[in-house]
Amino acid sequence: MVAKYRVSPRGGWRAHARISVALAQIEERRRPAVVEIEPGRYDEALRVRGEVRLVALGEPGSVRVGTLDADGDVRVEGLAFVGRETDVVACRAGRLTLGRVEIRAHSGVAVHAWPGTVVNVQDSTVLHGRMLYDGAYGIVERCRFGEAADNAVAAIRGAELALRDSRIEGSRIHGVRVSGARASVQGCVVTGTGGAAVVADTQGELTLADCRIDAVQAEGVMFIEQSRGTVDRVRVTDARHGIAVMTGARPVVRGSEFVDCRDTGINVQSAGRGMFDGCEVRGAGNVAVFAHEGGAPELSDCRVVGGNVGIAVIGAARGRFTRTGIEDLTGVALRVHDEGGAVFDHVRVERCQSGLETRGNAGTTAEVTGAEFRDIDNAAVEVAGQSRVTVRGATVERAQLGYCVGEDGQLFAYDCSARAITHAGAVALGKGRLVARDLTVHGSGAFGLYGTDNSQLDVSKAVFADCDKAGACYDGTSRGRLTDCAVTGTRGIGVQHNGLVSLVSLDTSLPVVHKDIPPTPSPTTVHHHYEGPYFAEGAHGIQLAWNNGHVTQHQTNQNQNQTNQDGSST
Repeated sequence: MVAKYRVSPRGGWRAHARISVALAQIEERRRPAVVEIEPGRYDEALRVRGEVRLVALGEPGSVRVGTLDADGDVRVEGLAFVGRETDVVACRAGRLTLGRVEIRAHSGVAVHAWPGTVVNVQDSTVLHGRMLYDGAYGIVERCRFGEAADNAVAAIRGAELALRDSRIEGSRIHGVRVSGARASVQGCVVTGTGGAAVVADTQGELTLADCRIDAVQAEGVMFIEQSRGTVDRVRVTDARHGIAVMTGARPVVRGSEFVDCRDTGINVQSAGRGMFDGCEVRGAGNVAVFAHEGGAPELSDCRVVGGNVGIAVIGAARGRFTRTGIEDLTGVALRVHDEGGAVFDHVRVERCQSGLETRGNAGTTAEVTGAEFRDIDNAAVEVAGQSRVTVRGATVERAQLGYCVGEDGQLFAYDCSARAITHAGAVALGKGRLVARDLTVHGSGAFGLYGTDNSQLDVSKAVFADCDKAGACYDGTSRGRLTDCAVTGTRGIGVQHNGLVSLVSLDTSLPVVHKDIPPTPSPTTVHHHYEGPYFAEGAHGIQLAWNNGHVTQHQTNQNQNQTNQDGSST
């Protein structure tokens, strides 16, 4: 049988004036008990042992006490706890259930679940302090956390926690931290945190679903130190970085949005991995998807809309991007620099300043299959440095330049096309090497194919149609072969060459003009710093301009949230 006790600030008939007196009797008698407490202020530190239920008789918060130390099977309903520089509510052993409580922890821990305990909390408010699950278990539902001095909720050292339908705001550091523990966070709102809103570290396992994160100073979501987990249908708005993955972490992110992030939307670095499926990055202030310092993300069916740079893979990073759409950027859609390696499979780029841009040593590579580039202000594909790019089955419509290679770069283009090009469908300059098979250029405002400087162009089974000045033009000391190629249309000339080109099986009704190499190079090539303009003054006064955009691109550091490197070569 359950014993009943009553507590009133005034005492009275069959009522105690202090809660601690009733609790002492319960501990002595060792029987299940219910303590009903009338509204009032009780400046007591409560020590509860056994099977006890504490119930406020008035509205939630009408009974104010000091701290609670629980050991047994304890239930608390409607009380308000206040403490400083200590554990305000602690469960040292057994099970503790809190319902409709209010906890104010000034410079202390609001709720401390010790190892092996079970602490469940519903419909409660926690202010200033944190809720700490240390090797403990529990469910937290429909709670509000405000102005935590460090982390609002932390699960550490083997804890298992489910946090549902709760709101966290104004935490000085993290909203939720999962360190060497397991946690599920679902249907929550996290806002105004000083550090990452939700973070998993030290091999932690985090499941994040149907959450909203906004107005955070650092990352919306962070996975570090070999942590794992899933992120489903999460929306991050106004964070420095939407999601950051580093130091061996490997999350799976699905159906999530990263909107108006001040630096990057998706940031993968320092041997971080990650799979991103059906995600969207909108309006990133710097780079939508940034892989660097050995990071290796995989994206599929994702979308980038607005902002500066779309996808950047630099600094020995790797990435695979499948069925990804990129639209309306002020800078480069796809950037691979400095020993980065990327695979782009059926990507779509529309209304951007530049399409694909690569630069670096021979370890810098990109493979592009089935890509679509439309309405590009400068070049659809730009290859520079010693980088190597292979493009298969790509289409370019409405761009200044189609497929371009310069410096010591190498570009291999197979079964590609370019239509409605302002200057040239395919270009090689510097010491660049272009190998093209089954290339089609239709409707160029100047050339279908253009080579200058000491470049090498090996082109076969190509068709150059309706080019205003020439189907193919070899300037300077450029060299190579045209094999089984055709030039059609009624304007300009078929081929203008310098005598260093083998014309094999050329089919054209337009003139073929041999222009001798002058004693000094005719085309004036001006090379500026790669982040600035790159001009080639060619035949007929045509001026080719590519890589005109200067974009700034930042990296994050798990210990220092400042930007210090852009995604282009320095």
